[in-house]
Amino acid sequence: MGRYEETFRRSVTDPDGFWGEAAKAIDWYREPSVVLDRSGAPFYRWYPDGVLNTCFNALDRHVAAGRAEQRALVYDSPVTGTQRTYTYAELLAQVARFAGVLRGLGVAAGDRVVIYLPMVPEAVVAMLACARIGAVHSVVFGGFAANELALRIDDAAPKVIVSASCGIEVNRVVPYKPMLDRAIELANHEPDACVILQRPQATATLVPGRDVDYAHAMAAAAPADCVPVAATDPLYILYASGTTARPKGVVRDNGGHAVALRWSMEHIYDTGPGEVFWAASDVGWVVGHSYIVYAPLITGCTTVLYEGKPVGTPDAGAYWRVVAEHGVKTLFTAPTAFRAIRRDDPTGSHLARYDLSRFRYLFLAGERLDPETYQWASDHLGIPVIDHWWQTETGWPIVANLRGLEPMPIRPGSPTVPVPGYDVRIVDGQGREVPAGQDGEIVIKLPLPPGCLPTLWADDQRYLDSYLASQPGYYVTGDGGYRDQDGYLYVMGRIDDVINVAGHRLSTGAMEQVLASHPAVAECAVIGVPDPLKGQVPRGFVVLKAGTEVDADQLRDELVALVRERIGPVAALRQVDIVPALPKTRSGKILRKTMRGIAGGHDEPVPSTIDDPAALDALRPLLSAS
Repeated sequence: MGRYEETFRRSVTDPDGFWGEAAKAIDWYREPSVVLDRSGAPFYRWYPDGVLNTCFNALDRHVAAGRAEQRALVYDSPVTGTQRTYTYAELLAQVARFAGVLRGLGVAAGDRVVIYLPMVPEAVVAMLACARIGAVHSVVFGGFAANELALRIDDAAPKVIVSASCGIEVNRVVPYKPMLDRAIELANHEPDACVILQRPQATATLVPGRDVDYAHAMAAAAPADCVPVAATDPLYILYASGTTARPKGVVRDNGGHAVALRWSMEHIYDTGPGEVFWAASDVGWVVGHSYIVYAPLITGCTTVLYEGKPVGTPDAGAYWRVVAEHGVKTLFTAPTAFRAIRRDDPTGSHLARYDLSRFRYLFLAGERLDPETYQWASDHLGIPVIDHWWQTETGWPIVANLRGLEPMPIRPGSPTVPVPGYDVRIVDGQGREVPAGQDGEIVIKLPLPPGCLPTLWADDQRYLDSYLASQPGYYVTGDGGYRDQDGYLYVMGRIDDVINVAGHRLSTGAMEQVLASHPAVAECAVIGVPDPLKGQVPRGFVVLKAGTEVDADQLRDELVALVRERIGPVAALRQVDIVPALPKTRSGKILRKTMRGIAGGHDEPVPSTIDDPAALDALRPLLSAS
């Protein structure tokens, strides 16, 4: 029995023993005597009598243990042309002082603080300051529309909001303060105060009696100490998209979260104290929470905060510069970032300009990693390129190739095997497990491991209805896929990305995999559109690699033939359009559901998470003609 198999088996047969040992990597004010409380099932609680502080584990204990002068946070902002480095001692001083600011504004343990900031160090400071005093933070992606921000303000009911005068995109300044003011007007709940970081690119007008200047408040504040909290107390609320107007507030606890993230850094990412970890994401997403802020700092790593893009700031070599300059060992980003790099630099010419000798791993997640993007990255980097799969709700990986436990052969298209703690099953509509090689619904047997959501904010019933009701005894991921004979998992996309063509259930993800294999294609999307004869038929959209010139009709014929050859005539793919860009969220997910809605003749609203509305506008005429 290999090390992985033995570890995984123990994690599901003896979760109390397994996660009890893992908890020893965290500092506790009171160590838990109970590991898993099953009494309220299906509402399970980890370490119910444990007491700790997440900020203490991320900062104070490292300073006390001799890491005071080690780099904790490296801020790299090509959009402003600035870099700043904070040692553990410097970051602790900033966090303790801002915790004093919040305390001075009346924030106490259990109160909520909404953070609406761009990718600046103050965002990390604000998150950790909330954790320090036991407040519950809710980070809203910077630049979200006023209406979306208002919904989150009403749901979280924050005592204080922390924001900035502006955010900065590649070629424009985005004023945040007018959006914040409008959101507060729209919301029913009104915060006691707003703390505003004035950035030199745009100065905001402050509302007397409500708004506080960040720099002035910091200068006048006294540092605040850590407040012990129960392991089961909430650390943060992070809103995921829901099927109703009210967003789903994913709750993360303090204890299970700290234990799981510390375990993941060692066993999944093979990155330890003193090493440099870079999650090229945003603090507004779960990746930013888990792997820009909490996991690297709880572990004692150096974490990189990057205010830029994979291309355009200034070119497709931007990531390689950051890796080289800051000595990054492990990079974690989304496949869409690498598709953009590959599109702009198909030959990988920028790589030769940088010393990447300390670069050991590239981890990708957030959307299915197509084999062509995997192959491009693997060929050009010459290091392990590791797909892994998880969700906002879980907070850390469900399926991965565990580089620090037992590295396994990489199979393009598969994120490899379930992470210890996650008892992953593939089931049919009746909850029966299906054999290897057969598509089904991916579910996780309860209880979920530490670090996963214990419920939704102020809505236990919605948690049950959304995740547990359709398959009793299991957490429903909403994704479909299959296992091969060796136990490797293949995630083929959301259940609603399966289309029914004349009675045949087909995965659009499988068709995308075929389209992406064509040498002219940089990225693609396949959606099901209504058809009077077959019910649904697939329709493809492709973005070409930079510098590629092809005849559109010839390319369509080649792609249709390729799908027919690899999937079969039953796929019935006939129409493939070349488009300049695909509509995506800011985290890189292609807006397939929105595209399907428009193709189906619905007046589909533009999602608040969209990165470039122009990409969707350009597609509307094509989709409407379906």
